[in-house]
Amino acid sequence: MNSFTFHNPTTLHFGQGQLAKLSTEVPKYGKHILLVYGGGSIKSNGIYDNVMQLLQGLDATVIELSGVEPNPRLTTVHRGVALCRQHSIDLILAVGGGSVIDCAKAIAVGAKYEGDFWDIATRKAAATGAIPLATVLTIAATGSEMNSGSVITNWETQDKLGWGSPHAFPKFSILDPAHTTSLPENQTVYGMVDIISHVIEQYFHHDANSPVQDRFCESLLRTVIETAPLLLADLNNLEHRATILYSGTMALNGILSMGVRGDWATHNLEHAVSAVHDIPHGGGLAILFPNWMLHTLDANVGRFKQMAERVFHIDSAGKTDRQVAEEGIAALRAFFTSIGAPSRLADYNIDDTTIELMADKAMIYGDFGNFRKLTRADVVEIYRMSL
Repeated sequence: MNSFTFHNPTTLHFGQGQLAKLSTEVPKYGKHILLVYGGGSIKSNGIYDNVMQLLQGLDATVIELSGVEPNPRLTTVHRGVALCRQHSIDLILAVGGGSVIDCAKAIAVGAKYEGDFWDIATRKAAATGAIPLATVLTIAATGSEMNSGSVITNWETQDKLGWGSPHAFPKFSILDPAHTTSLPENQTVYGMVDIISHVIEQYFHHDANSPVQDRFCESLLRTVIETAPLLLADLNNLEHRATILYSGTMALNGILSMGVRGDWATHNLEHAVSAVHDIPHGGGLAILFPNWMLHTLDANVGRFKQMAERVFHIDSAGKTDRQVAEEGIAALRAFFTSIGAPSRLADYNIDDTTIELMADKAMIYGDFGNFRKLTRADVVEIYRMSL
């Protein structure tokens, strides 16, 4: 285990009825609020009205930025930054899922940066500050409600880049499982795939003496795998929604990665795919992750064997370590398929004609991945395996 310093400044309000905490939290920051949300589902399910009623009760001035895309665009970030400056925004309130929150984070730091936010996303500059940000989460998936990371797409250049800054942590986040019950089945599935993927990214490392971190990861994986079919059979079940909602936050708030260095290559692979084809992030991860695992298996067969035995209960009697590991990878693929996740890029009508372009996008910063470094040849091979 490596030395580490852990700090997470986000206050989490979890459970039914916690939206009322807006009345005590918002006044700490001011009265000029930028309300950021997506395609309008928060209006049809009543969350928008409830938020607005609470903000109006605070005599707040609310400026709205709607229409945030599932893969949030740089152009939308620019619109938000302009609104912040025009209206002297005191607090950005993101109501939605990870895409909405990621966009709001970019707006928050972009409004305090004199240049173009894309400088920060492309590592040409670092964030120097941020307008305070808060979130009301409506989907369990990215963990963006309690971390400092974000992903933004520049559609004009077909680049989708992850970035992060300590300034981007939300000040507070409100998680009510009732806010997730209106999610359709496909978005629920994509969210659970994303949660599992976040855990696996942190599970595959080469650091020694990580039994606590390993068990944290394994218990989260088992919890999501066991809860997923129950939730999909009853999408309105608040107990199952709460379990998945909490799992999503715990999967990427920094706790699992204390003392270890995860891989994150598969997320980079998927960002390149959805930058070119604009597919759902969770769908892309479901396709790519088992193929990344097969391609990198020899980097540490024992690690894959451990996951197979502890998470999928693969019986190792009479089998080689590699056989057990391969059965574990097959079990992950089978689970994704069982909940309705895609298994091939062809499911999104993606063929081999864009493999080279996607590889170019994935290789923007050169070889990547901490568990096993991927070269361009590796990237192309994993994409071909995923067709």
